[in-house]
Amino acid sequence: MDERLLDAICERLKPCLFTESTYIVREGDPVDEMLFIIRGRLESVTTDGGRSGFFNRSLLKEGDFCGEELLTWALDPKSGANLPSSTRTVKALREVEAFALIAEELKFVASQFRRLHSRQVQHTFRFYSEQWKTWAACFIQAAWRRYSKRKILELRRKEEEDEAEAEAAEAEGSYGNRSNVSGGGSYSIGATFLATKFAANALRGIHRNRNAKTARELVKLQKPPEPDFTAEDAD
Repeated sequence: MDERLLDAICERLKPCLFTESTYIVREGDPVDEMLFIIRGRLESVTTDGGRSGFFNRSLLKEGDFCGEELLTWALDPKSGANLPSSTRTVKALREVEAFALIAEELKFVASQFRRLHSRQVQHTFRFYSEQWKTWAACFIQAAWRRYSKRKILELRRKEEEDEAEAEAAEAEGSYGNRSNVSGGGSYSIGATFLATKFAANALRGIHRNRNAKTARELVKLQKPPEPDFTAEDAD
């Protein structure tokens, strides 16, 4: 950010102090300010709206911030008076000293300085945002699980095909020994081979459906809303 933008933000900051075990904001509550931490430690957790089996925890310290949902709201020219909901619960683990930037002041700065819409701010915002870091971690984990399950499915398919071929070869040898006795030997060999292939295909279908169902059940954290960074840099 340039000096003019930084000065405009600093002029609107308000110092604040939080005692140990104080809840700064709870998940689902309206976010009415951004906090820039000067001293202390905070715990930031989310259950993704109370999703069963989902829990993410991180620690905030000097130089970190919280309430980034407010930046997305402030950069949206169509946002109304309704404040965004917090995606995390933030609690002071010890005494915390911070600077607060309230919603109306951030909205004013965003409307006056196009520099706040720059791509540099976008990348910085994503890098430090707890929302984006949590979403990225879940996205990578889900992708790895899908990859692992696909590899397991391919291995099982290969094993089933090998077993089917071995059974077909065994059946062919068995019926081949009796082909001179009965004229229907060749028909029995073909029927056995087709039945074996059908069973192998049926097993593959069962595993494929089971794998697809499991993939759908993977915990997926919703991607954070994208701030409006479409405006060009002031420079």
